[in-house]
Amino acid sequence: MPIVTVTNMFPEAALEKLAPHCDLRTNQTENPPTAEDLKKYASESAVIVTYLSDKIDRDIIDCATDLQLIANYGAGFNNIDVAYAAKKGIWVSNTPGVLHETTADLTWAMILGASRRLVPADRFTRENRFKGWQAKMFLGGDVYGKTLGIIGCGEIGSAVARRASGFRMRVLYCNRNRLPKEKEQALNAVYTPLEELLRQSDFVTVHAPLTEQTQHMIGKEQFLMMKPTAYFIHTARGKVVDDKALVEALREGRIAGAALDVYEHEPALTEGMTELENLMLLPHIGSASHETRDKMADLVTDNVLDALAAKTPRCLVPGWKA
Repeated sequence: MPIVTVTNMFPEAALEKLAPHCDLRTNQTENPPTAEDLKKYASESAVIVTYLSDKIDRDIIDCATDLQLIANYGAGFNNIDVAYAAKKGIWVSNTPGVLHETTADLTWAMILGASRRLVPADRFTRENRFKGWQAKMFLGGDVYGKTLGIIGCGEIGSAVARRASGFRMRVLYCNRNRLPKEKEQALNAVYTPLEELLRQSDFVTVHAPLTEQTQHMIGKEQFLMMKPTAYFIHTARGKVVDDKALVEALREGRIAGAALDVYEHEPALTEGMTELENLMLLPHIGSASHETRDKMADLVTDNVLDALAAKTPRCLVPGWKA
């Protein structure tokens, strides 16, 4: 039977669905595979199921002898050299369309958490430092009625925009392509150039994909454009933002606060991040709900079964060309 290797922990129900169709090999531990492990998996497997933390580069792909599919357990796929895999005739799939609502929920948790200083307030209370109500204790910023700027208005950005109506917010968005008028009206969102969005917004949230054009699209120059009372939220791809420039902006009070779920050098944090009280740091949990992770695993399984049946996987990543 063809070997299918799952590089990291994976939902049991999905493993049970796969098991009858292959020689299933799993790593159900919290220890991620090394580069040598990944080379071994590539050399012996028909399919490898990977995480964003698994860097599948040319060296690993070159070890493949019978590899048909690299099935990424996530919507992103920047960890894989897709063009090289395609050149070698290896399919690459991801899990689009199932995590946007959950990631939008987390984005709003981060907006509210950063603006109302929930993490430092929680820590303050746990440390038994709360001695009673004070008029100036943990003052934050209001969300209701403010201006929300969305950078990248695809599935996740649109889901974030829909939730803004409950806060009676003015919504600005910038995107590679302007949305149809009907969708703009449904989202109550106004197409705005990036510079103007940064200047006008009280909350700026990033949902752009990582491309050559978007790498470091938010850096020192962009943070200087923002209001000193504004908050910056990032749940997209780490390298879209210059983290060092963000640390400087927060440290110098150029913006009021920020919340990150992704990092430029993930999982490493940029120096100075952990010292900032006005920065919320989350461990890449945008899609981390039971329901969504199960849906993602089901989609991975469908892609794997497609490949084992010699059918083109239903979720080939954008840009894959043999």
